[in-house]
Amino acid sequence: MNKIDIGSLIPDFKSVTQEGVEFGLDELKGSPTVLYFYPKDNTSGCTLEAKSLRDGKEELLRRGYKIVGVSPDSVKSHQNFCTKHELNFTLLADTDHSLAEAMGVWQLKKMCGREYMGIVRTTYLLDEEARVTHIIKKVDTKDSYGQIIKLLDK
Repeated sequence: MNKIDIGSLIPDFKSVTQEGVEFGLDELKGSPTVLYFYPKDNTSGCTLEAKSLRDGKEELLRRGYKIVGVSPDSVKSHQNFCTKHELNFTLLADTDHSLAEAMGVWQLKKMCGREYMGIVRTTYLLDEEARVTHIIKKVDTKDSYGQIIKLLDK
């Protein structure tokens, strides 16, 4: 498991958006980015988080930030998630969890006594060079956008 800290550059990667378009490190460069990792489309916490970011997108754009979400779900799942909840930003299908592993968020989890590998919900704020400026490990799913704004206003 890799460790990404504040000041780290995001590792090079290749993924696919909900529209089936290739997306990699170069697409993260050029403007600040909210890069958020979430476990699964259409689950309660993940839906709340996505809706919060959707609703805060205009303010984030005013501050120069684009939003990119990442989960191990398929392109088709992401398409359905975006349509159902009117999401207006990029989702990456990290089906082989290579980006999540490179970022250190693919970890052993426990639920109801069962152990399994999955994404630990984490948000990274990146500068225009794709360097980490902030890390949010305890994401407030209901107010993810507000949490980011408070961090940026410090």
